[in-house]
Amino acid sequence: MKIISWNVNGIRAVTKKGFKAFLESEKPDILCLQEIKISEEARVKTEFDFVGYTEYWHSAARPGYSGTAILVRDGLSDVLSVKAGFGQEKFDSEGRVQVLEANKFYLLNVYFPNANSELSRLGFRLEFNEELLLYIKKLEKKKPVIVTGDFNVAHEEIDLARPKENVGSAGFTAEERAWMTKFLKAGYIDTFRELNGQKVQYSWWTFRSMARERNIGWRIDYFCASAKLKGSLKKAYILDKISGSDHAPVGLEL
Repeated sequence: MKIISWNVNGIRAVTKKGFKAFLESEKPDILCLQEIKISEEARVKTEFDFVGYTEYWHSAARPGYSGTAILVRDGLSDVLSVKAGFGQEKFDSEGRVQVLEANKFYLLNVYFPNANSELSRLGFRLEFNEELLLYIKKLEKKKPVIVTGDFNVAHEEIDLARPKENVGSAGFTAEERAWMTKFLKAGYIDTFRELNGQKVQYSWWTFRSMARERNIGWRIDYFCASAKLKGSLKKAYILDKISGSDHAPVGLEL
């Protein structure tokens, strides 16, 4: 099974930048999208027509903000259901989590909150982290779990080009990094690190200062899987040549 995750930074914008060609070329079984930035009302009025896929949307209550979506290849019998949210209204109203149940695992499509440059949402983000982990552990009592999406954190220094300059910055605060360590120690695998060792590759670049062209980036998009799935992990990768967003798609093959 091939699963791809991509923070598209606006579904309407990315569809004008080769998104359909990407979908036709990569042919994922499941595609998880974050930061779709489209209201339910606007989405209903928009004809996306992603041929060969069934669409599941979870828009934020605030128009043009946040939101997630999952595309499932038609005929994929492994998928049993897809639901929006994880039962926490303050987070679900921002469209941050979708839960897909497959035959042998749960797949969570997650857009983690950004702490913001002034760290004004750090508390909100850390609360989200803790509530989500509790939810994941409940799911795992039934089946292994895969969590993918924009985690908005570079875990270790190897995961960003300029760690010293960014200590304490949003996405590289001690609190966010400590939670990521806690999460992995709770029984989850960072699949990219597991399968690629100390490879240096990034999934996000600021639009400023030609950062992408200079590869001054961060790895903040992940596939993390229950340790029980270790034997099923085949390939984890970053498609950093794919443009259309400030993020690159990341992939996992099982």
